[in-house]
Amino acid sequence: MNIGAAIFFTDYSITPTELAIALEERGFDSLWVAEHSHIPVTRRFNVPGGELTKQYYDVMDPFVTLSAAAAVTKRLKLGTGVCLVIQRDTIQTAKLVASLDQVSNGRFLFGIGCGWNAEEMEDHGTVYETRTLKMREQIEAMKEIWTKSKPEYHGEIVNFPPMMTWPKPVQKPHPPIIVGGAFRFAARRAIRYGDGLIPQAPSAGSGSPEEFMPRLHQMAEEAGRDPQTLSVTLGGATEDPDLLKRNRDLGIARMNVRLPPAKADEILPVLDRWAKLIRQFRA
Repeated sequence: MNIGAAIFFTDYSITPTELAIALEERGFDSLWVAEHSHIPVTRRFNVPGGELTKQYYDVMDPFVTLSAAAAVTKRLKLGTGVCLVIQRDTIQTAKLVASLDQVSNGRFLFGIGCGWNAEEMEDHGTVYETRTLKMREQIEAMKEIWTKSKPEYHGEIVNFPPMMTWPKPVQKPHPPIIVGGAFRFAARRAIRYGDGLIPQAPSAGSGSPEEFMPRLHQMAEEAGRDPQTLSVTLGGATEDPDLLKRNRDLGIARMNVRLPPAKADEILPVLDRWAKLIRQFRA
């Protein structure tokens, strides 16, 4: 099991380049960054499991911050946690993903989600009720773009005739598509068109790893998927070696440490403690 770190980069946080270097030096396997284009003042729903904090309003664009991180690292994997693809243009996002995978030499992890903020997505022209259909069609269409010389796609929402577009990703057939959300939804989507999942916290309806890992294996096998082809990444890692080992033994591929949008003097001591844990855990 690997240990990653997740953060909302803002103009008052540690910089992407500084954090990326620090993570790679300390043995972390990956950096995950959040996305919100904006937060509407009036909202029908709130973030699952809690209240919105300032970082949601202030977070930087994930492809910009991950590109900066890619430029100063060699091994660190770079993930969106998660990219709100339903708020993005399909063709342009496919190019962004392929370009970042090229710039990073095949280190990009495409974490995706269809989101909860109805007004935010509606401001982008996305219909809340059909957002999950749109996300599936977007990913299916992106796979065509990444793997075909003259891709085309014809769905209910996403539709385009044959085109030519490069670059193609370094990773073949494409970067891993890791679906975020409450387990019962994310698992179904990951089994259908993904390579892994990021279940939300138990308070958001995912349950504990002891509960959902056996269920994931059963669901994958029933759908004709090898469960080993679906990685599971968990957020909210705590500095508890016993818990880390239990999750590893359950088959969790990665646990991510949630970092606050703070400066280096607050972040680096946390990373130093984790560096010791990572060494112990891998010994």
